[in-house]
Amino acid sequence: MNRQNFIGHAALAVALVLLAAFAGQLRRMQESHHEGTAETTGVLVLEPRDAGEPAAYDAGGDAEVIVRFREGTSPETIRSIASRLNDRLLDRFEFVGDQAVIADEDNLDAEAVAAEYRELPEVEYAEPNIEIELDPAENDPFDEAADADDDEPPVIMSACAGAKGERPNDPMFGEQWSLDNTGQSGGAAGADICAMGAWSKTTGSRRVIVAVLDTGVDYTHRDLAGNMWKRPASLGPYVDEHLGTIDDLHGYDAADNDGDPRDDNGHGTHCAGIVGAEGGNSEGIAGVNWQVEIMPLKFMDGRGRGTTKDAIEAINYVVARKRAGVNVRVISASWGSTFYSRALEDAIRRAGDEGVLFIAAAGNSSTNNDRRQHYPSGYKLPNVISVAALTRHDALASFSNYGPKTVHVAAPGAQILSTWPGNQYEEHSGTSMATPGVAGVAALVVAAEPGISMEKLRERLLASVDPLPALAGKTLTGGRLNASRAVRAE
Repeated sequence: MNRQNFIGHAALAVALVLLAAFAGQLRRMQESHHEGTAETTGVLVLEPRDAGEPAAYDAGGDAEVIVRFREGTSPETIRSIASRLNDRLLDRFEFVGDQAVIADEDNLDAEAVAAEYRELPEVEYAEPNIEIELDPAENDPFDEAADADDDEPPVIMSACAGAKGERPNDPMFGEQWSLDNTGQSGGAAGADICAMGAWSKTTGSRRVIVAVLDTGVDYTHRDLAGNMWKRPASLGPYVDEHLGTIDDLHGYDAADNDGDPRDDNGHGTHCAGIVGAEGGNSEGIAGVNWQVEIMPLKFMDGRGRGTTKDAIEAINYVVARKRAGVNVRVISASWGSTFYSRALEDAIRRAGDEGVLFIAAAGNSSTNNDRRQHYPSGYKLPNVISVAALTRHDALASFSNYGPKTVHVAAPGAQILSTWPGNQYEEHSGTSMATPGVAGVAALVVAAEPGISMEKLRERLLASVDPLPALAGKTLTGGRLNASRAVRAE
């Protein structure tokens, strides 16, 4: 796995496989240590997939399928169905409905088993639990000169004039062109998100929480530690009736089902620094927010691999904590795949119902997402924003996906300097880097207007862009993120 540039996608979605009839030998149900109720979600675990089938999760020789049973289906009925099909219950995750985790004993591929369950009247839907893998940007390292169009000089259309906030004393701030582009390193002056203008009104607030759903975060990094979310003393450990009690002092690791979301890859730490590396502390860089609380959610491992199920588990954690009074307003998701998951869509919709904005990377395949969908950025939900990447010349980065109907906005995403595990700093490129920039501006807006609704917040971000010729016909807004306009409601 190349750790240097990032955004996840799994294998291409394939056509549904017709259910193959098979005789399953009845065996006694092997229950897991998780006891279920009628409101549970599940994953079906089976033998390795056949060659050529979708990349269902494979951990130690098992593939997985997510099954949603219709509301009201009892745990006893689920166990009976699993036993009849020669399967065994393994795991559950909640909030999606009556669902269960089941292991297949007949050596079928994941899609065949999903198709089998879809035939049952008790089942609403079933799908393979697809593996999500970080996807490097096209150029590694990114070559700005090769990506620039020498025939068309950049046309900068910026609304950065007017009051500017204090320049942070962080020693590497001068390299952060995305926040204040003065033409450094051959860039085009003004091709930035107008962060200095926004900072004249607010530099953020630690009462605003942004969840970074990724490979985890190095929460001990000296430029992040002061802005990391910690479970408040008034709130007890996270308790899930199926997962048990989790000591989530620093956040949540869905990959290992524990409370230590420490980053062993680097991608999540880089994204977190863009949102909120501590500003004005004479250390390293400044985030879009000088003050904020970053909630680390880990669902991908050190290789940059995770699953749909674990992403859902992490989103469910946000929903549960939001319901418990934690002020999570934004989820930043710098990953994706071309596989449509109804279960993941349901989870993101539930987050939206709780007032959480979900900001997602458009992808790094240089493709039109209107024609070849990318998820979760492509879910047509009222709380989703899809983000493309720009260069320091205000050009659409060559690696960036686009789509006038499915990609909403663009933000700087090439050669972005940010935090890296072990108190380090690195430059990386991708729509992965553009996405936390938008999440960071969303948090600035909430800091300035704590009572703003999720719907108004999304509308504000999209309505306050700077139109760019390079984005005409490429994104829905045709514009670059503008923090100053968004915060000032201009």
